[in-house]
Amino acid sequence: MYLSTSRAADIAGDTPAPKGPLRAVPGTVFALGLVSLVTDVSAEMVTAVLPLYLMAGLGMSPLAFGALDGLHQGATALLRLAGGRIADRTHRRKLVAGTGYALSAVCKAALLAVTTPWSVAAVLAADRTGKGLRTAPRDALISLSVPPEEQGRAFGVHRALDTAGALLGPLAAFGVLWVAVDGYEAVFTVSCCIAVLGVVMLALFVREAPTAAPAIVPAAASPRAPLPPVRTLLRLPGLRRLCLTAAVLGLFTVGDAFLYLLLQRRLDLSAAYFPLLPVGTAAVFLLAALPVGRLADRLGRRRVFLGGHALLLGACLLLLAPVPAGAPLVAGVLALLGLFYAATDGVLMAAAGPLLPAELRTTGLAALQTAQALARFAGSLLFGAAWTLWGPGQALGLAAGGLLLSLAAVAVSGGRRAGRSS
Repeated sequence: MYLSTSRAADIAGDTPAPKGPLRAVPGTVFALGLVSLVTDVSAEMVTAVLPLYLMAGLGMSPLAFGALDGLHQGATALLRLAGGRIADRTHRRKLVAGTGYALSAVCKAALLAVTTPWSVAAVLAADRTGKGLRTAPRDALISLSVPPEEQGRAFGVHRALDTAGALLGPLAAFGVLWVAVDGYEAVFTVSCCIAVLGVVMLALFVREAPTAAPAIVPAAASPRAPLPPVRTLLRLPGLRRLCLTAAVLGLFTVGDAFLYLLLQRRLDLSAAYFPLLPVGTAAVFLLAALPVGRLADRLGRRRVFLGGHALLLGACLLLLAPVPAGAPLVAGVLALLGLFYAATDGVLMAAAGPLLPAELRTTGLAALQTAQALARFAGSLLFGAAWTLWGPGQALGLAAGGLLLSLAAVAVSGGRRAGRSS
């Protein structure tokens, strides 16, 4: 039932892996990393200016921004499942991912034509639709290209390249705003052009990963047997536990946009410098993604995933602490936030990949992403409501308390399961 593909089957026909630090990474992983790098430059240019553009430029309230941030996280959750199922059924993961990348590129152009908060929200929802379509097929392509014991390394390399784009995107936005004061339209235009480049790179350089013969159907069945039903995933206890863990912790995961807004308030930072805050997070993520991925392969991906949320809790507590508003506060919060992403983003997908049969790999990853996205959607709504009712400090305190309790509950639950299995 848990038959995994062999290394030869998974990487057959792939392009040679780069040498040096990336020596064990197939070409598909490296090419997808470059596509993600370019696409993230485009996406993070918009994300870096979005909080101030909406709240300061268009007058959106914290509650409305919380709803929009939640929409960013979870509005396309069901579409992730649909896209994953289509990709698994057709074995055209690259095509489904490419459709998602193309839709996001179109949405960058649409931002130039909208001027009200909720028309912007509609465009961003469509952009998230593109992300929902592409994420699971892209991660399935990565997972199917490497053996189970190297999943953390492969996702670490991909996330490092992806985060290089997240590092360059805010810098590009800062450069555009430096030249054109309040030049949000210029940011959106440059972002659109870069997004189109990412789609072209995907079409030219990414190759479809081969899929092994079905692992759940009987051995005597034909390789062309129908795709197993989605309910097959419910029989995988490891996946059920991962979905529950991701959802419980996701409910109290404070979005980085809110943390940046809180930092901006503490520092009284000007709008022109606001896009530089994500740069610090991305720099730490970039440096830590590969080492943390290797660490997860050795120590256990679940442990590293929980440790990442403990780091996020540390960032929240640092913002709540009565420390001077200066460089140490900024460095501490951004470093903890970057390490949180390094220990959770790719590590969660690496933990799920070996649990899933090849023919349901995309659907299973989409289900896990959906559980996490829906929880973060609810969490953003709750945080925005708490900010509106009681202020940012109280909202952050409630979120930190909820995250602490969730970590304790998940850790105790995992300990009990380990005790029963022994």
